[in-house]
Amino acid sequence: MKFNGTNNYIATEDLKMAVNAAITLQRPLLVKGEPGTGKTELAKQIASKLDLEILEWNIKSTTRAHQGLYEYDAVSRLRDSQLGEEKVKDIKNYIKKGTIWSAFDSKEKVVLLIDEIDKADIEFPNDLLQELDKMQFHVYETGETIRAEQRPIVIITSNNEKELPDAFLRRCFFHYIKFPDKETLTKIVKVHFPNIKSTLLQTALENFFNVREVPGLKKKPSTSEILDWIKLILAEDISSEDLRQDPKDMLPKLHGALLKNEQDVQLFEKLAFLARNQ
Repeated sequence: MKFNGTNNYIATEDLKMAVNAAITLQRPLLVKGEPGTGKTELAKQIASKLDLEILEWNIKSTTRAHQGLYEYDAVSRLRDSQLGEEKVKDIKNYIKKGTIWSAFDSKEKVVLLIDEIDKADIEFPNDLLQELDKMQFHVYETGETIRAEQRPIVIITSNNEKELPDAFLRRCFFHYIKFPDKETLTKIVKVHFPNIKSTLLQTALENFFNVREVPGLKKKPSTSEILDWIKLILAEDISSEDLRQDPKDMLPKLHGALLKNEQDVQLFEKLAFLARNQ
């Protein structure tokens, strides 16, 4: 079972090595990187390449670790007991399986994606240490122990918004997805837009990297944002000549796809103002 990238996902050699190392070690792969660099998509492409089902657990600020295992609906059970419902006699009717339980229950190996783990409370990763390490957990309400029938391939993503506990990091294989260089980004764009003209692509990439390199930028545009930008350029039938920037007009065309907050737009407007007055 080996991941070598897919036709729809350009994976660097070090990323492929990290995925395969995590599979060999049977440890969760913790993937960090700028938002929009393809961390979530990586898990989907691993599942596609290895012909496995993917189970996704999207983490929010209110998510608790226990929800990934199961939830016990005591309120519904109490209500049903007051109504004299027959099913109230079996507590299992009020236990809802979480994503981790579903992964452990699967007869076949699956890919388990725990997406954006850094959004949750700082204790969230620690609360999953034993379950992900031993691949089992205890259901207190029924007294049963749930063990993974097939150890899933666990992919955990983080946008680096907060530090993760050392004890959690020790149990993971770590990889940081660097922002792609121009050559790699060219390949990525061509996967999505195979018929794009080379002159238009090169001009677009030049403008894009110029935007990313502006000092003081609060939110640098990511891989997903250049794909959106190029999609708009093609939809609007903008030529490479039209795309070339006037030095006195720093804002790129359709900049709303690249610049995502008013501070960055104002920064470019100030730079354009300075250029016009020089």
